[in-house]
Amino acid sequence: MRVLVTRPQEDGEQIAARLAEKGHQALLAPLLEPHFHDDVMPVLDDVQALLATSANGVRAFARRSPRRDLSVFAVGPQTAEEAHRAGFDDVRSADGDAKDLALAASRWAAQGKGALLHVCGREAPGTLAENLSLRGFKIRRCSLYHMETATRLPDAARDALNRGALDAAMFFSARSARVFGVLADGLPTGGLAALCISPATAAALAEIAFSRVAVAARPNQAAMLALVE
Repeated sequence: MRVLVTRPQEDGEQIAARLAEKGHQALLAPLLEPHFHDDVMPVLDDVQALLATSANGVRAFARRSPRRDLSVFAVGPQTAEEAHRAGFDDVRSADGDAKDLALAASRWAAQGKGALLHVCGREAPGTLAENLSLRGFKIRRCSLYHMETATRLPDAARDALNRGALDAAMFFSARSARVFGVLADGLPTGGLAALCISPATAAALAEIAFSRVAVAARPNQAAMLALVE
């Protein structure tokens, strides 16, 4: 299959490599790209563990702090893998979404033993912190990056869409799906299968014509790759 990958460049390159191993061809079209806040220093006093809801959160923290002795509670396997690559030893994966991470972290963390520091993007919702706060945990939030939105599709992607040279497009967030809807307006998409990481992502594409829309069984990269036939 010929697959449009809309993830940020670094993550998209990883997916392209996995697709190539399966005999597929990827075309990268990053719709969001992280901008790291190198003027922010995480305050780690009384922190027992990091909460990581994205690989970019791990990358951002690793840029700003040499500390690798903290536990990392990761939302899923890709984020956990990034933490291992960054040099963390105690890494645990909730293998799900923010709700799954809140439940898992409430089992892994010890109340009264220190705060949980959510290393995240500026746009990250506050539901994880709210959930864990209601469970009696002290939560701190450290926004270490923000996602910049593409203003146009890459020329190669526009050309491939116009020529009908793609079989599928992969969408990893509702936000990137909405950006695609704006940037691909007027381009032919009816021959594409939309492969979505979550029902919310699929819902963000509801106004766009696709040959089919499929949602991953789990909200992670491995489940997304399983959708590529």
